[in-house]
Amino acid sequence: MTPPEPRERQLSADLFRVATGTSEPIYRQLIEQMRRLLAGGQIQPGDAMPSVREVATALGVNPMTVSKAYSMLEAEALLTRRRGLGMVVAAQASGSADVEARLELLRPGLERIATEASQLELEPKAVIALLTSILKGK
Repeated sequence: MTPPEPRERQLSADLFRVATGTSEPIYRQLIEQMRRLLAGGQIQPGDAMPSVREVATALGVNPMTVSKAYSMLEAEALLTRRRGLGMVVAAQASGSADVEARLELLRPGLERIATEASQLELEPKAVIALLTSILKGK
């Protein structure tokens, strides 16, 4: 029995969000978001990526920034280039059902938050309450 062909779904440029006020370069933000979306299962192998121009326009960034992120994701074998058709999520890229692996993707951001909370002399309970509120969308 042969495995089923990967489905192709056209992803939208609103898949990405960037924070311009941080020290993290925008291309790196895009790469990290792709890794998280893939690990979380929101994107799947075979999904067609939005064009560089679409993403750049939607985010208000230089197209070379998006192109750099896509090229680096291709080098990591997370994206595949289809000549004349654009980029797709690579067939060998797969999400992780392992909660621990997905939590590890959050660690760098949470460590930054912990440092900032400590510098602001905030109680852990207050920070956790704020995070809980944000996660619930309130």
